[in-house]
Amino acid sequence: GLERDKIQSEYDDLMKLIADLMDILAKPERVATIIKEELEEIKRKFSDERRTELMVGEVLSLEDEDLIEETNVLITLSNKGYIKRLNQDEFTAQRRGGRGIQGTGVKDDDFVRELVSTSTHDRLLFFTNKGRVYRLKGYEIPEYGRTAKGLPIVNLLKLDEGETIQTIINVQAEHDTHSYLFFTTRHGVVKRTSVTEFANIRQNGLKALNLKEEDELINVFLTNGQADIIIGTKMGYAVRFNENQVRNMGRSATGVRGVNLRTDDHVVGASVISDNQEVLVITEKGYGKRTLASEYATKGRGGKGMKTANITEKNGPLAGLTAVNGDEDLMIITNTGVIIRTNVANISQTGRATLGVKVMRLDKGAQIVTFTSVTADNEKEEDED
Repeated sequence: GLERDKIQSEYDDLMKLIADLMDILAKPERVATIIKEELEEIKRKFSDERRTELMVGEVLSLEDEDLIEETNVLITLSNKGYIKRLNQDEFTAQRRGGRGIQGTGVKDDDFVRELVSTSTHDRLLFFTNKGRVYRLKGYEIPEYGRTAKGLPIVNLLKLDEGETIQTIINVQAEHDTHSYLFFTTRHGVVKRTSVTEFANIRQNGLKALNLKEEDELINVFLTNGQADIIIGTKMGYAVRFNENQVRNMGRSATGVRGVNLRTDDHVVGASVISDNQEVLVITEKGYGKRTLASEYATKGRGGKGMKTANITEKNGPLAGLTAVNGDEDLMIITNTGVIIRTNVANISQTGRATLGVKVMRLDKGAQIVTFTSVTADNEKEEDED
């Protein structure tokens, strides 16, 4: 009796509710009315004075680098075109003559050819053997561990067949104060071009200079328009002249003679130089020395140069030449992929036409192919004999 009536009543109520809900779903105007009533009820219960203020201000445009931490890094490029980004703090300084640590994952038939100290926010210009230039930011280069091979550079830059990266130059994150880029080729040709001509570089690159037949670009660096330039050759000669002797030229210009090369000689390095600096040279067999820049007289461009090292069978031909201040660290790279970090002060200062001292002990078949200077590591030095 009573229990049956209760169940019947609940059934009737549920059927009425179902019918009402179906009617709501079938009539959008009822849905809108219910939403309005519920919002008004919420407003009645919880409304108060606005505690925030809506303001119209400047719309900020965020670039990718605004979201990326700026850190000091090393960029390495192998002879076969593998590139990677490394944390610079992974390499601590060693005394002169140390054997170094493995800095790359290169195979026996490859070696690190280019190393640049930069930051994740800096703008890097990539100059090729064919005289073209490409552009990347530091953070656009993938980060790898010390022993990793890296990424093929062709995955980042649209290089033509037979085109290879010869020089990477660090242009400080869009705010560089230098006015010119100074170019040096293997055959001793030099050119000076305003840096503004490289502000907008297309994805497929731009022509940086017009090369003569069989010549190739080997070095590019920034200048302020008033600097002295020093150029070193494989046979141990150097020439110093003021950059004003090279007029400002357009991107597609060929350039002028910077050094008059001897037979079978070629350029191995060039740098901005001043009298308060030193000239650092390192040979392929691991010998190096520092010489006061004042020992290199400023003369006219196009000369044969003066002796900068006594080249013998013992120390071998020059691997490179650069100007240093005396407080930097050097990252020295061999054709077997070994990197050593040592302070410039550990390399003896001697006269121009001297042999130098042993900078790095080399394994059989190994030779130094390049080096670069980085900020000194003052926290720790490891003595490895």
